[in-house]
Amino acid sequence: MKTIAVIPARMGSSRFPGKPIANLLGRTMLEHVYKRVALSKALDATYIATCDEEIRRAAENFGAPVIMTADTHERASDRVAEAVAETDAELIVMVQGDEPMTHPEMIDAAVEPFRHDPELGCVNLMRSIDNKGDFYDFNTIKVVTDQRGDALFMSRQPIPTVPASALSAGSDFPHTLAFKQVCIIPFRRKTLLEFSRLPSTPLEKLESVDMLRLLEHGYRVKMVETRFNTQAVDTQADLERVARLMEKDPLLASY
Repeated sequence: MKTIAVIPARMGSSRFPGKPIANLLGRTMLEHVYKRVALSKALDATYIATCDEEIRRAAENFGAPVIMTADTHERASDRVAEAVAETDAELIVMVQGDEPMTHPEMIDAAVEPFRHDPELGCVNLMRSIDNKGDFYDFNTIKVVTDQRGDALFMSRQPIPTVPASALSAGSDFPHTLAFKQVCIIPFRRKTLLEFSRLPSTPLEKLESVDMLRLLEHGYRVKMVETRFNTQAVDTQADLERVARLMEKDPLLASY
């Protein structure tokens, strides 16, 4: 299956304007994401999708191919759907432009289930939450699954309920009780284009979570757990935290 990655990016983040071109260890954050993603052996190509000239210029400066899109998209998945409409890729991996700690092995793991299930339309990575800060952070999207590992619901609120006794037992957050969405999201082409044609849904709008549009329309979203502990960048404080983490792991800042 021809597999490509598309990194949606825009300047107008409400929480961190100009985030994609913010300086992270001497490079734009977007360059880190692009170069980490492009290391994946599962991909035939990697693109950046944007509506902003500033991002286009920055991407071309570090050698990334760019697909220009409309400036009306509220959801990253809709931007990616427009970007791939004229391509012939069978699998499209959406990697959010605020995931500079992406490991290429994460992409390899996310696309693997498609090779064994021809009916599968969408996969998300998830990671166990290991601290209270992430569990209660509005910017961290939490996910609960069924017994097959398919998503039941995603929320910015702390789900599921964690017993008070577990929280008070010590400083470490109880593992395996809660998971966060990691924004590496492969779609089968048909499912991605269907996503863009589906009406937006109430919970999608309330939570501002793309995947809820699929869930509310009855689509399956398979969750795959990753062992890699990454940190998305939603605020300036996140950027500073990621810089410290990447300095401790030279692999994340070398290409």
